[in-house]
Order: sequence, then C-alpha cells, then structure tokens
Amino acid sequence: MMIIQSIILGIVQGLTEFLPVSSSGHLVIFKSYLGTDTQGIIWEISLHFGTLLAIIGVFFKDIFEILRGVCLSCKK
Repeated sequence: MMIIQSIILGIVQGLTEFLPVSSSGHLVIFKSYLGTDTQGIIWEISLHFGTLLAIIGVFFKDIFEILRGVCLSCKK
C-alpha cells in the first residue's frame, strides 16, 4: 500500500472513530474506493493503536487525575 493511501485511511479512521457509526466500516469502504487490498491484522492493529495513543495524548491530564484519585482512595 502506498504511503498516501495509508495516510488517507488514517485520517478516515481518526475522523470516524468518535462518530456513532463504524469506523472500521468506513475503512472498508475507503479501501475499496482507493483500490487497495487488505493489508492484514498488523496494519489494522496499527491504525487502532494510533487512535489509542491519540486518545491518551488528548486526555492524559484527565486519565492521570482519575488514576491518582483511585490510588489515593486505596491508601485510605
């Protein structure tokens, strides 16, 4: 798969991940539209792992505060 196609599919994944529709379905449609074949499970996992890293990056402060609160409540 060309790098440009991977970037386009990554953008589609990022934009549709938080919509109340299937982001995976959009990826299948865009793969078909771009004329690419399935790249395998590692490629799919990489896309979802990128989404996970983006979520952690955006919500890092909130996640840290929640974990800190849990740890402090466990000490009591």
